[in-house]
Amino acid sequence: MFADSAKIYIRSGKGGDGHVSFRRELFVAAGGPDGGDGGRGGDLIFEIDEGLNTLNDFRHVRKYFASDGEPGGKRKCHGADGEDKVVKVPPGTVIKDAETGKVIADMNYENRREIILKGGRGGKGNQHYATPTMQVPKYAQPGKPGRELTVILELKVIADVGLVGFPNVGKSTFLSRVTNAKPKIANYHFTTLSPNLGVVDLEGTDGFVIADIPGLIEGASEGIGLGHEFLKHIERTKVMIHMVDAASTEGRDPMLDIQTINAELEAYNKELASRPQVIAANKIDVFYGSEEDTVITLLKEEFEPKGIPVFPISAVSGKGVKELLYYVKEQLEQIGDEPMIFEKEYFVEEFDVSDEPFTVEKDEDGIYVVEGPRIEKMLGYTNLDSEKGFEFFQKFLKQNGILDELEALGIEDGDTVRMYGLQFDYYK
Repeated sequence: MFADSAKIYIRSGKGGDGHVSFRRELFVAAGGPDGGDGGRGGDLIFEIDEGLNTLNDFRHVRKYFASDGEPGGKRKCHGADGEDKVVKVPPGTVIKDAETGKVIADMNYENRREIILKGGRGGKGNQHYATPTMQVPKYAQPGKPGRELTVILELKVIADVGLVGFPNVGKSTFLSRVTNAKPKIANYHFTTLSPNLGVVDLEGTDGFVIADIPGLIEGASEGIGLGHEFLKHIERTKVMIHMVDAASTEGRDPMLDIQTINAELEAYNKELASRPQVIAANKIDVFYGSEEDTVITLLKEEFEPKGIPVFPISAVSGKGVKELLYYVKEQLEQIGDEPMIFEKEYFVEEFDVSDEPFTVEKDEDGIYVVEGPRIEKMLGYTNLDSEKGFEFFQKFLKQNGILDELEALGIEDGDTVRMYGLQFDYYK
């Protein structure tokens, strides 16, 4: 089964917490803080694997985690960094945020490897928080949390030219004639259920990559049949060869087929419908008498005034094929070599989490002591003499979980709380 889309959950690693410890050695009466830093959390990385051509693996494994960083240790020991998680995807995979549909990364061409979610930073050990006024810091910095996302993976084939048309009009036969691809060929509708890619080699010039997009039907842009799955593969192509059964061997009207599929392309993506097209009027080898001239003339009168040339060909005998391919190559040269890349629309932001540590303890005198860099910084920019400043102070205590920790220690109305130079009685 060919899979060209998948929904997965990804998460980077959490940073390891900083450690609280103090130097304890013989003949050292009061060793200083020596808590080590936590390790960095592992990154979540996407990388192209040329050996993959489907997203089948993601049908079985839907969650991918990088490892967390290890916490710091005694004697200034640094915690080990978490191991990165590398997710391998085929070339042409577009990564989108599942909630918004915005593009996070386009894995193709030069973008072979990208860090999608960075791991959390490791926390600092208490050795970093010793000051002349606080020589025995009992707090350390917690590690930064990892990041998580649910993403959609979409495989959009990387080809210069897209070969489109209704089922059974001869696309697979054409591709097998002009490229090194070996698609399955049979006289059944929807024979091709996955895009086939091949390289066209032209004498005297560089070749190009062509993709046989599976047969489209009316209503494809609305997701009828396998419409959306097929249409997404045309999005990277610069030129489209629109193949029709000019001989109407199955009773199809080639004029109506072209108009129907062009309408589907426009409904799916207006910009896509405006890209250069060329019509390959196939199966001219089975015409009788003047039928060929009549059908080809009608097609040219309808579409060439719109800038869409018509080439009568036979994918079986090869008649007219070379002229078609050289025209397509000329169109590609006019467009240029700039690849079709989906620009980044979604940026993973840092979590807005204050990571400065603090401690809440009860001392020998029954006073509840709250201290740490986060508290010290807050007191430095807060005017507690003003009404607004005091309201901010109360909100700060609640949002940072300080009140919860005081209550967990058993604080009661009237008990004393000390924060550096500030001392007050607690009332709920």
